[in-house]
Amino acid sequence: MSTADVLQQQLQLLYRDHHGWLHAWLARKLGCPQHAADIAHDTFVRVIAARDALLGVQQPRAWLSTTATRLVIDEARRRRLEQAWLEELARAADGATYPSPEQTLAAVQALAQLEAVLETVPAKARSAFVRHYLDGQTHAVVAAELGVSTKMVQKYLARVLLQCHALQAA
Repeated sequence: MSTADVLQQQLQLLYRDHHGWLHAWLARKLGCPQHAADIAHDTFVRVIAARDALLGVQQPRAWLSTTATRLVIDEARRRRLEQAWLEELARAADGATYPSPEQTLAAVQALAQLEAVLETVPAKARSAFVRHYLDGQTHAVVAAELGVSTKMVQKYLARVLLQCHALQAA
């Protein structure tokens, strides 16, 4: 039996044995079975994308719940970005100035690029960036929440900004 066949069997077993549990766990956590179904689906999509990591998984429920939790956090982050954009549009409407379709498209593309960059950096760098630039927290507050020095927060922020610059230059 080839490695691909073994991986496929393991994925099928993982799905069969744990999908129901994951969906129920997410439904309790999120309070919405439809939203839980979406996140459970996205979790298994990530598992399939990282199928090579599956070979060494000793505790599949812990691995699945961690992956699902990260997806929930990512979605909440996207919702905050969308909400901030909608609030900005509402403020602009109050001033009777409306962004052009080109400006709207540019903003949406910039948000998509930022999301793509944030998916490539480590969790602490991502968290530092979001907390500082989107939540408006100071370096010291971010450092305290992440349990690192302010210098490390600055390095995290620089790393994300360099990734953004590299994406823009490409």
